[in-house]
Amino acid sequence: MVKQAQQRKQRQQWLIYGSRLLLVVGVLLFWQFASGTILDSSFLSNPLAILRQTITWLSDGDPWYESTLIINTAVTLEETLLGLLFGIVSGLLLGFLFGLQPTLERIFNPFIIALNSIPKIALAPLFILWLGIEIPMKVVLAAVTVFFLIFLNTLNGVRNVDQHLVDAVRLMGGRQRDVIFKVILPSATGSVLTGLHVAIPYALIGAIVAEQIGANHGIGYLIQSSGESFNAAGIFAALLVLTLIAGLLNAIVNLIDRKTSHWKAGLKLSSSDQS
Repeated sequence: MVKQAQQRKQRQQWLIYGSRLLLVVGVLLFWQFASGTILDSSFLSNPLAILRQTITWLSDGDPWYESTLIINTAVTLEETLLGLLFGIVSGLLLGFLFGLQPTLERIFNPFIIALNSIPKIALAPLFILWLGIEIPMKVVLAAVTVFFLIFLNTLNGVRNVDQHLVDAVRLMGGRQRDVIFKVILPSATGSVLTGLHVAIPYALIGAIVAEQIGANHGIGYLIQSSGESFNAAGIFAALLVLTLIAGLLNAIVNLIDRKTSHWKAGLKLSSSDQS
């Protein structure tokens, strides 16, 4: 029975993967053959034109790593990763601090709500005034965008810790350090990872918008310059690179999620035993 269930599950997975592949191939084929007839190629381009543009951007450097696509992708990736790093670290630290100190959270709560309600893109001109149009400005904008997502999810995760587990650790003589590392951290991990999944596209948005406002490098700059020259293939090629970056970063988060699943599962088991 177990073997049959595993085989059914495997067949279902192959069916899902096959359906996805067929869907992608079908859309690309329709797009290619409809371009210039049903679809206006001036605005929607076509897969072959996008592929040619990507190859052109990859092959115009000597050496290869100085090509247009590699250089601009590296700039955007640097801004996104640094923005994620600073936003995640600051969001985690303040989220745990405010979660562990409810009085502190109540004092600052109205200010946090007010700052979070400001559209982060509206801060870009201010950051340009302070930092110019170089990489630090893009990093700060991406970090601010990420910060609130991580902070609020971390705060929510710390707030929702099972109080029975906290009491059990303290009854067994555990100190505050034991409560934090054995109960609060594992319990909040799920909320933090959820925030991280959401933060990745927002970090990219912050970097890209900042590049479009003022930059001469980056994927956002490629999108902006392609749009100004009515190069639809260039816009789609740049968007394809952004999709690949987001997919890679999400895959890393999924890997972290799988690696920490046994930690969270152990906590849930302990909670069940206590109840």
